[in-house]
Amino acid sequence: MPRWRALPEELDPEVREFTEQLRRLVERSGLSIGAVADRTGYSKTSWERYLGGRLLPPLGAAEALAEATGTDVVHLSTMWELAERAWSRSELRHDSTLESSQIARARAALGEFGPPQDATVTQGAAQGAVQASRADGQPGAVISEPLCHEAARRATAEESASGAAGPGGFPAASASAAPSAPADPSGPSGPSGADPRPQAVPRSPQPPDYRANAIPADGPAPRRRAALFVTGVVGALLVVAAAVLLLGVGGGTDNGSGPVAPPVSPSAVLPAGVKCTGAECGGKDPEAMGCGGGRATTAGSATVGTSYVEVRYSQVCGAAWARITQAVPGDAVRIDAAADGGTPARSESGKVVRDADGYTPMVAVSGPGKAKACATLTTGAKGCTVPRGAPSGGPPSVG
Repeated sequence: MPRWRALPEELDPEVREFTEQLRRLVERSGLSIGAVADRTGYSKTSWERYLGGRLLPPLGAAEALAEATGTDVVHLSTMWELAERAWSRSELRHDSTLESSQIARARAALGEFGPPQDATVTQGAAQGAVQASRADGQPGAVISEPLCHEAARRATAEESASGAAGPGGFPAASASAAPSAPADPSGPSGPSGADPRPQAVPRSPQPPDYRANAIPADGPAPRRRAALFVTGVVGALLVVAAAVLLLGVGGGTDNGSGPVAPPVSPSAVLPAGVKCTGAECGGKDPEAMGCGGGRATTAGSATVGTSYVEVRYSQVCGAAWARITQAVPGDAVRIDAAADGGTPARSESGKVVRDADGYTPMVAVSGPGKAKACATLTTGAKGCTVPRGAPSGGPPSVG
């Protein structure tokens, strides 16, 4: 019995139960982790992670283990689905905790900077300057819009000019304010004289209407809209013409004399990782071509001496090969595919060089029952596989 390490304490209960079930299957089968890797097509390192609770195995690995140990695949697949949901929930909780810590660090970093300078300080300073100028006796012009700084400067200049011409150093009244009251030349003058009449405050000139010049009444806008409309119409016509040309190609009948499109290569629709199919796989390594692992099933098997011989068939690759386990160096294995239609018979051989397992290159077959695997052991024992599901007339032949 293999000795397992303790599972991680933070492991979800459903994932823990599924991992313990995988361990029980391996223990009951009596297989080593290396033998499990050979029979399932997944590496020894991967199975050490799966059985150690560090990684959830894919569904294909669980099904391959169930097939290798003679366990119900449906029951183990149901347990895998529950474990996969629990594993996903654990990853979501981990991501949420990591995101919260990142947000907290970002807020702490932003808190190191001071608040922006208050814009009211500048506004208060400007208001204080205006009040100080009024306290000094300078008349100020009332500005109704922030865009009229030039008009305000003109009004201040006019006020200064009129004040210099008035009697006693005071600004004179404008002509529009008192047209019938000319200045009395005999009136008091000097620094002690004062005019009892109130002085008229000059009005600020009306600021120009900048909004009237913002959008010209007569401009090139109508011409631009017309050009855009014409461009859109031309573009739509081009799209319609292209669609008609594409749909019209090959529409006419030519009594079969026209060129025929070449057939699409089957490799264009192969799953990711699969590199051949059918006759392309003949004589090639099934593991290197991506046909093994979860993409292969056992189509036939037999026990020859102390060795276990299988016919491995991959539907997606359309090929089969022979595999032998629990063997010794020197044991030979062969895969034979009978003639099928216009395809002649094919055969590939292999020999165990080291370890206790080996397999042959692939032969192209049209179905799982079209190939047979035979083994010849160094002890002299011989035997061939029997297709699964077919009635067996007795044990495999032993020479």
